[in-house]
Amino acid sequence: MVKRVHRKEIVGLLLLTCCVACQTTATPSATSSTPVATTTAATPSTARGTAPMAATPPLEILPDVPQRLSQLPRTPIDYDRSLLSPREQQVVGKLIEASKLIDDIYLRQVSEDNPVIRARLVEGTGRSALERAGLDLFDINKGRWDRLKEDAPFISPFGAVGKKPDGAAFYPADMSKAELESFVAAHPGSKAELEGLLTVVRRDGTALAGIPYSGFYRDFLEPAAARLREAAVLSEEPSLRDFLTKRADAFLNDDYFASDLAWMDLKGPIEVVIGPYEVYEDNLFNYKAAFESFVTVVDRPESEKLAVYAAHLPDMERNLPEPDQYKNPSRGTDSPIRVVQEIYTAGDARRGVQTSAFNLPNDEKVREAKGSKKVLLKNVMNAKFQQSGSPVALRVLDPSQASLLSFDAYFNHTLFHELSHGLGPGFINQPGGQRVEVRIPLKNLFSTIEECKADVVGLWNIFYALDHGLLSGFNEQQLAATYTGLMFRSMRFGINEAHGRGTAVQWNWFREKGFVNGSSDGHYSADSTRFREAVRSLGNELLTIEATGDYARAEALLDKYGKLTPEISSTIEKLTDIPVDITPVFTAAGER
Repeated sequence: MVKRVHRKEIVGLLLLTCCVACQTTATPSATSSTPVATTTAATPSTARGTAPMAATPPLEILPDVPQRLSQLPRTPIDYDRSLLSPREQQVVGKLIEASKLIDDIYLRQVSEDNPVIRARLVEGTGRSALERAGLDLFDINKGRWDRLKEDAPFISPFGAVGKKPDGAAFYPADMSKAELESFVAAHPGSKAELEGLLTVVRRDGTALAGIPYSGFYRDFLEPAAARLREAAVLSEEPSLRDFLTKRADAFLNDDYFASDLAWMDLKGPIEVVIGPYEVYEDNLFNYKAAFESFVTVVDRPESEKLAVYAAHLPDMERNLPEPDQYKNPSRGTDSPIRVVQEIYTAGDARRGVQTSAFNLPNDEKVREAKGSKKVLLKNVMNAKFQQSGSPVALRVLDPSQASLLSFDAYFNHTLFHELSHGLGPGFINQPGGQRVEVRIPLKNLFSTIEECKADVVGLWNIFYALDHGLLSGFNEQQLAATYTGLMFRSMRFGINEAHGRGTAVQWNWFREKGFVNGSSDGHYSADSTRFREAVRSLGNELLTIEATGDYARAEALLDKYGKLTPEISSTIEKLTDIPVDITPVFTAAGER
């Protein structure tokens, strides 16, 4: 077992990182866009006869940053106050305070330089409009890399020297994938701590060490845990008190199992997710969980309408388009569905493109024991559909199919996407007999394969629901046209992002199978007679990849289909006047 880095060493490491970041001035390399050097305000001398103090040099910011912001319009997001009592609103206030600390952690998970860079941007907001825009885009992306432009930097340094590390700040910036793999092979006792969801990898001399989140981020997790305990004291809902107390403990001991089970049993009007969950930020291995928070209120009448679907999950599992030996009837069947109104988000939940829905927890031990919960953020979904979804679909669809566009089809596909995350393979047996989560053998490709699977299997399960009279309000033709029109909304997110690349796979596959057809005037139509077979064939491929953990097969699929073709790129270029997504402004948190 390699030696762990102790608490004092962690603090020293963080201080050293901060000092280096403060003292180093990076030199940008040439780029296709010329960066603008902003004007530095004069600094008065501190006393008569002394030399003036040097102002911090401004950061170089690309001149098109204001235009990029216009693609993400600030959009007020509020909730129905009548859904919560005054005491429950106090609980929400404590949860927002805890969430802001979660945001501080995530900022450092993206890059340990982020706090210093942000402080310099804040300092420059009084100097120029460009620096103010740079700060706004930095806050949206949680860093100086534009998530809608394949993580290209919009703040210096530019070029290769300014590239975002694939492993974000979860690993040493100079560590390669091969280095970690070879170290684990030579030191098998270190595997759990280095590949675990809840450790930060750092160098310990010539060795690599995994530092638990509870130690590395303790300065933020301790006050966040205190806010959760304060919220628990205020709450009159026993299940919420139980979850918040257990989650506060988990922040300080890295054992989230009990609190995840408690979250599954959460009742009452307040629905809150807070902790380390998704692995998207780790583009090196998809091993490390990023911190996030969703503070929401349950829309009970809407939730009750959807509860019937959960009872049919075992039938949907048996109906999956894959061989019987790959089906997974042992997964937990407890699958509550919540429709909620979003109040506040932080961390990984509030970066780049905004989340419409989620399916948690991701821990396969919890999913097998209990299942998973699906949460749909309806006020956010409405805002996104109005701002970007509907305008994009109406622009790309053949006019003869424009009348088929349906918000109900969009809403229900989002629901069935989340339901489908909980179906299919969870654990698989490797050739040596070891039983592991699917994400382990698929490594950095897992997130894209899984998001693509959830999209495609979600469509397949809607066919099941339509066939069995579980859905009404739209038909298969409306679903086909709506889905075709909305695929470009996701591909505009960029194919470096799991959802965007997964959608590119679908588009190119569906074009090849004749389900989606183009016209000479640049519009597209859906042939609903070929819809089911196109979905079945791609669903079978994705489920087989996950069931076998076949990295090479996943890589071949993504290399062939997960790319922007000239057709896709030219269509996206015609959409530049339509917002890509929204920037939420949370009224209940005092944001303006």
